[in-house]
Amino acid sequence: MGRMMWRRALIVLVMMVVPGAALALCDVTYKVQPGDTLRTIAKQHYSDAENWTLIYYANLSVINNATQEVPAGANVFVPCPAGRPKEVLEPLIPLEADMTLLTGGNYAPFTDRNWPGNGMMFELVNAALGQSPSRVRHSVIWVNDWSQHLFPLLDGKTYDMGFPWVRPDCAATPESGRCARFHYSDPFMDLPIMLFKRADGEFQYESDADVPGHSLCRPKGYFIHDLDRPDRRWIRDNKITLTQPDTPEECFELLMAGTVDAVTVNVFLGATKIVKMGLRGRVVPLDKPLSQEALYVVISKTHWRATAFLYRLNAGLRALRASGRYDEIIARHMAIFEDQLK
Repeated sequence: MGRMMWRRALIVLVMMVVPGAALALCDVTYKVQPGDTLRTIAKQHYSDAENWTLIYYANLSVINNATQEVPAGANVFVPCPAGRPKEVLEPLIPLEADMTLLTGGNYAPFTDRNWPGNGMMFELVNAALGQSPSRVRHSVIWVNDWSQHLFPLLDGKTYDMGFPWVRPDCAATPESGRCARFHYSDPFMDLPIMLFKRADGEFQYESDADVPGHSLCRPKGYFIHDLDRPDRRWIRDNKITLTQPDTPEECFELLMAGTVDAVTVNVFLGATKIVKMGLRGRVVPLDKPLSQEALYVVISKTHWRATAFLYRLNAGLRALRASGRYDEIIARHMAIFEDQLK
């Protein structure tokens, strides 16, 4: 039996004796065998061929970018996934982690287990911590129920920091829970909030004066502070009709039915839904963003290491930008996003 067959037999045996143990065969260097592909290597080490992107992004200098082939005899690094989906709210934290960060999935391209590198924001945060002074060992925990993140998990300091979050207008609403209870990092990336209308619709947005009297749709649970900031007060003064269904898909369905004049969500979410719902050419974004938000990492103001952790993170982010790696990460994920829209 050749070396490759022995290895595969060993993996099968380990998985039979200790279910799920194949995930331990990571953070190792693997010598590529004839006939190997990124998918077969991922299948061997993760028991899931769809995780091939983890190996791809860890070995860009080895892999042929045009064909994604890995030459036989090459040594590739097989990283362990940074986090795994959890069915419980308090998964086990690795004993060696000095800092735990909380995030969730289904928020592509920012944080998503099915997105290359686990998402753009995921990669930026990890890269920033990797370049921070006085580095500490950290672990990222995935909890897909976003409603539990700020309260109680982060507010109660079950985990140290969480991402990605939009910061409210704390100057206007200092009493809000998100302002009163949390510190925010330096902004990691901008997030344009757009208006999407039917291609045959008459609604236009050149200035804020164009919005009162119209009906907008934004899903339930999404922030609305940009609609009610002091220079607008569109909701408090009943200047607009805001519809808030459960999902973005419902917003776009209401738009196509003529029930609302525009859907207002971030540019990435809107573009994704247009493609997935077959609305290309029927729904279009207006040129002018409705607002410009940013994504942050948050930490409880009562966390005893809040100042130290934020200092490390912010310093690492500055170093990441100065090195040029920040721009490389953003550009790579933007290319992936654009490719998925084709």
